Amino acid sequence: MLSLRSLAPFALALAVSLPVAASAQSFTDAQRKDIQTIVRDYLIAHPEVLEEASAELGRRQAAAETTKQKAAVEKHADALFNSPQGVVLGNPKGDVNFVEFFDYNCGYCKRAMGDMLDLIKFDPNLRVTLKEFPVLGPGSVEAARVAIAVHMQDPSGKKYLAFHQKLLGGHGQADKARALAAAKEVGVDMARLDKDLTSPQINETLKENFKIAEDMGLTGTPSYVIGKDVVVGAVGLSDLTKKVAVARCGKESC
Repeated sequence: MLSLRSLAPFALALAVSLPVAASAQSFTDAQRKDIQTIVRDYLIAHPEVLEEASAELGRRQAAAETTKQKAAVEKHADALFNSPQGVVLGNPKGDVNFVEFFDYNCGYCKRAMGDMLDLIKFDPNLRVTLKEFPVLGPGSVEAARVAIAVHMQDPSGKKYLAFHQKLLGGHGQADKARALAAAKEVGVDMARLDKDLTSPQINETLKENFKIAEDMGLTGTPSYVIGKDVVVGAVGLSDLTKKVAVARCGKESC
């Protein structure tokens, strides 16, 4: 004789697939009621099943997201790592690519900036690329447009980095006015900057960055691509260092 415990898992699976099964076989009202009662009684007696199912669903969703991200990194590898639109810092010939998507009004990005600077300082073989990803409103877009114009007259990235630190490290809401003030403070050619702000290259850069971010499923900042892996959020210097090591030698410490 079947017990409630032995029959319930089958009934649970049957109930989950009921819409599909019903297309091939119709159940009577009494059969449906019996199945529903078995499933209900089993879940009340063993609520841990729901917890286990939720955990498994989370693992599968995370695995699917990782697969999607890796495919997007491979698809956009050239734009991610070699696009002239990106600001390259650190060692241009470094053995590990470290790409950061950021927003000048992102509080987490402000705190994460120190992590990026420390990585450059202590890892001479790291190639860092910064990509504007203004997702926090019109002021962010304005600041990003000025930043791209700054980079247009500073391919080396040295003056851009000074601008970047001043604007991202400053207080208050970043917008066009604050970005222009930061650019002026670091010695940018303001007449050329004003002209470059009308260049199609600015829209092209933002469009490229947003397309990459969209395909990788990025919705916030900071977000990183380290080697072939995507890292979302201000995870801290220790975790970033481990990710760089994994990209370099396959383990968290080389």
